[in-house]
Amino acid sequence: MSEMTTRDHTLPVRIGSLTIGAGNPIRIQSMTNVPTEDIKACVGQIHALEAAGCEIVRCTVPTPEAARAIGEIKKRIRIPLVADIHFDYRMAIAAIENGADKIRINPGNIGNRDKVRAVVDAARERNVPIRVGVNGGSLERELVEKYGGVTPEGLVESALSKIGLIEDMGYDHLVVSIKSSNIAFSTKAHRLLAQKTRHPLHIGITESGTLLSGNIKSAAGLGILLNDGIGDTIRVSLTGDPVNEIVSAKILLRAMGLRREGIEVISCPTCGRTKIDLIGLANDVEKMTQAFDLNIRVAVMGCAVNGPGEAREADIGIAGGDGEGLLIRHGEIIRKMPESELLAALQHELENWHE
Repeated sequence: MSEMTTRDHTLPVRIGSLTIGAGNPIRIQSMTNVPTEDIKACVGQIHALEAAGCEIVRCTVPTPEAARAIGEIKKRIRIPLVADIHFDYRMAIAAIENGADKIRINPGNIGNRDKVRAVVDAARERNVPIRVGVNGGSLERELVEKYGGVTPEGLVESALSKIGLIEDMGYDHLVVSIKSSNIAFSTKAHRLLAQKTRHPLHIGITESGTLLSGNIKSAAGLGILLNDGIGDTIRVSLTGDPVNEIVSAKILLRAMGLRREGIEVISCPTCGRTKIDLIGLANDVEKMTQAFDLNIRVAVMGCAVNGPGEAREADIGIAGGDGEGLLIRHGEIIRKMPESELLAALQHELENWHE
């Protein structure tokens, strides 16, 4: 990959109170899965997403009622709100008029040029960015015929043509996404696109699956792109509670060395020497640490013999033996205690944490 394809060289785009692109932190997104017209349910879900660390949230806007709900929802949340539009250009305009911070459209299914222009004019009037989304399912017939099927090259050409269409209308406040559920396809398409545009890229492996399979597939595909320097905002698409998407995205970005916010919990995989309920303890620690605004690493080890050494790279950790436990700081044992006191002791240390 050439230097000019890295996220540091994408253009800045303002979305509500956040800026993406131009080397800004990679922003974590998710999407509500309750009817947008149900304002109470939608706001409740967004509050849960906010608490988990979501930075941008998207809601579908299929009806005039949903468009009107955008305005009320915005009053009750803290993060930027994106309106997801399919087919009806009037819903895009209505969402903009009701205060959406960004809209997501596929110009290919919005309608003719005049309808796209009407959306662009409304966005320009309020300086609302447009996310141009393109996927294989909506690829133009001529591009399918040109490339002999749905290919990365065809998808990129389609995206670039949509970008060009909007730019020709005098607007360039754009974010681009090209989605695929195939990792090799997605990787190639994003690499090609990153070489041909400086607009910020929203990345994700679409339709990746349920919690386990979807996480593995997303981590594999997104890890490749992130390592290439591609991606200004990210969604880990999972079938289920969208809060899981935020947790997964945060873990992925920390693992890639791209975000440091929050406590990172590391734990050993257990072995025949393990004499404590390490699995339960590690899960309890992971839940407990979510309440702390600390940028540190916490280790949970199941062996009192090797635990201190294995936890040396962590800021603080606990290790269990046969009925006893150790509290460890930077690889040094600072206290011994009964196993039953480990979680409480760790929590106390975090509550009084200072370097």
